[in-house]
Amino acid sequence: MSTREADVIVVGAGLAGLVAAAEIADRGKTVLLLDQEGEQNLGGQAYWSFGGLFFVDSPEQRRVGIRDSRELALADWMNTAGFDREEDHWPRRWAEAYVDFAAGEKRAWLHTQGMRWLPAVGWAERGGAGAGMPGNSVPRFHVTWGTGPGVLAPFERRVRAHHASGRIQFRFRHRVTGLNIRNGAVHGVHGDVLEPTAVSRGESSSRTVVANFEVNAQIVVITSGGIGGNHDLVRRFWPTQRLGPAPAFMLSGVPKHVDGALQQVVAAAGARLIHPDRMWHYTEGIRNWNPIWPNHGIRILPGPSSLWLDPTGKRLPFPHIPGASSLDTLQFITTQEHPYTWFVLNRAIITREFALSGSEQNPDLTGKSISLTLKRIGKTVQPPVQAFMDKGADFVVRPNLAELVSGMNALIGNQRVDYATVEREIRHRDLQVANVAGKDPQIAIIRGAREFISERLARVAALRPILAPANGPLIAVKLNILTRKSLGGLETDLEGRVLGQDGRPLAGLFAAGEVAGFGGGGVHGYRSLEGTFLGGCIFSGRTVGRAAAAGC
Repeated sequence: MSTREADVIVVGAGLAGLVAAAEIADRGKTVLLLDQEGEQNLGGQAYWSFGGLFFVDSPEQRRVGIRDSRELALADWMNTAGFDREEDHWPRRWAEAYVDFAAGEKRAWLHTQGMRWLPAVGWAERGGAGAGMPGNSVPRFHVTWGTGPGVLAPFERRVRAHHASGRIQFRFRHRVTGLNIRNGAVHGVHGDVLEPTAVSRGESSSRTVVANFEVNAQIVVITSGGIGGNHDLVRRFWPTQRLGPAPAFMLSGVPKHVDGALQQVVAAAGARLIHPDRMWHYTEGIRNWNPIWPNHGIRILPGPSSLWLDPTGKRLPFPHIPGASSLDTLQFITTQEHPYTWFVLNRAIITREFALSGSEQNPDLTGKSISLTLKRIGKTVQPPVQAFMDKGADFVVRPNLAELVSGMNALIGNQRVDYATVEREIRHRDLQVANVAGKDPQIAIIRGAREFISERLARVAALRPILAPANGPLIAVKLNILTRKSLGGLETDLEGRVLGQDGRPLAGLFAAGEVAGFGGGGVHGYRSLEGTFLGGCIFSGRTVGRAAAAGC
């Protein structure tokens, strides 16, 4: 009989893994924390995030006049998720539990650990197609002071304290390639020891194997993340019937090591993998002028004012406007087989409305600088955005429309963008901004958003003509599809126990975070309300950590 190395093995040192390990160790159990990357990658993808969290009826919401409730949030979640399969039983249960958490103890629990949030609440996935359709009815996106590193900090602190006491052991550069199973129960893992690496966080590391390993414990928790860095796997699961063919070119919103390999290993060992065709990819990806990982893309977090054009310059049909419904706009773009799309805007809009996803793209928030953060409400383009305007391969900045269209065509290498079409679309829009009434639904959404003080002061530009010289220069941004999150995953019950093909728990095996679709195998259904990925890692990691500790 193999010797146990610890009470619990946690495979994956991202946010979900850190939360699970901390919760297990808090309850007096020993943990072996494994990861295929080096210690410099502790925290995984969460480190690179903007730090957005989904809260319901928070003090931040109430201070700016946002009226929210558990009932409204749950209705929004269910309308957005679109659960429609027999396999949605556990995802639906996880969704209800997560909304209860977001409307209940989530904020207070995180606050006691030192986490803080900006006073302005963002309105991600704002919808626009109707009350019973996808989207957030009110702003719920709370940006953490410190962005992704600020989200990680309390859990890394707890884990390192347990490591110092000996309750948690680290095993970095340990790539798990299989489960140890005896008499139908999982009792450990085995795999490859990779050579040490000194590459910086997020960079591709060596895959040279220097040894093999096998470790055992009473319980194994899988927190190995998603598939967004593995485009072969993304294409394998791409839902062609629903989204059309996968784009020929896609950017990567996550490092290369986010490869989904262990998820496939666990599924091959008998776990039930559900909804792998449900994915969350962004339509507003731009090539990083200063890349960290291969094919590195950055997502624009857009306000609602840019005009969204197809490759010929024709405006996308409503409700496909910036920040409305990512999946529905993705579906429109990919079923139309558009290889890219365009934002057209001006300096006044980009100054107020463009934010870039990623901790490294927000040094003011990540560095917790109040003085730099306050400059976001000024009249100067934020330095990271200005850097993309100056150096980004997907940006065209010109003084007038004729030169802008010429620059757009030069960027692509053809004459596909039609000047007359672009001019007509912009002028039609500009004619609608002179009066408080009008028939343009995008402009109505902008006006509605500006009723919230946080949107008006820090997020949504005043309605003015795009072509007005005082608001220039004009800007066009070529938008690419950007891979990011897996919404499906290993099916789990409400304790996070991984279920087998027969629907019964696989003894000794739990999963949390993105590898489990952030809970149940797909808590988001088809679409996310945003701010729910980090929160999903926290909630599922906490749930699984407590259940695993109780099961030892």
